[in-house]
Amino acid sequence: MPTLSAPAEKVIADKKNIHTVSVFVSNKPGVLVRVALVFARRGYNIDSLVVSPAQDGRFSRMTITAKGDPKTLDQIIKQLSKLIDVVHASEHFPEDAIEKELALIKVKASVDLRAEIFQLVDHFKSLTVDITDESMIIQVTGGTEKLDAFIGLLKKYGITEIVRTGKIVMARGQEMT
Repeated sequence: MPTLSAPAEKVIADKKNIHTVSVFVSNKPGVLVRVALVFARRGYNIDSLVVSPAQDGRFSRMTITAKGDPKTLDQIIKQLSKLIDVVHASEHFPEDAIEKELALIKVKASVDLRAEIFQLVDHFKSLTVDITDESMIIQVTGGTEKLDAFIGLLKKYGITEIVRTGKIVMARGQEMT
């Protein structure tokens, strides 16, 4: 069996330590700060945070992506569940949920390079949402790996700006997110 190089082992270990947590909360001022403080007190850095209203406007859903030790994350989820304005908190795993991101990428696009860029846009099932004489803005949706791969391929054209939403997640089947 082939062995992995040290950098490859680190990438695999890092992916195992990336966690997606869904927190269903009351839609009130100050709730976001209290949730973020639970992560900060345990030494967890939040990599992405998406907050949106739930179907019932009295509640919001937070989707938090963070890196760290799974045992510490279990403690964070237990502490979150004890907060008054938290209705439900749980970790989601890729095999049990649908995870998506959206990115807008502004890339230099001279007339002679546009055909190549359009081929990439088409291959990644993305959209061109703006074109000027010097640049294009491309919208891409999908999993984190897809967005990372697309951005990697666009780098040779000269990316001038990227805006990413962060991960959103929904549990598969009848399970509530």
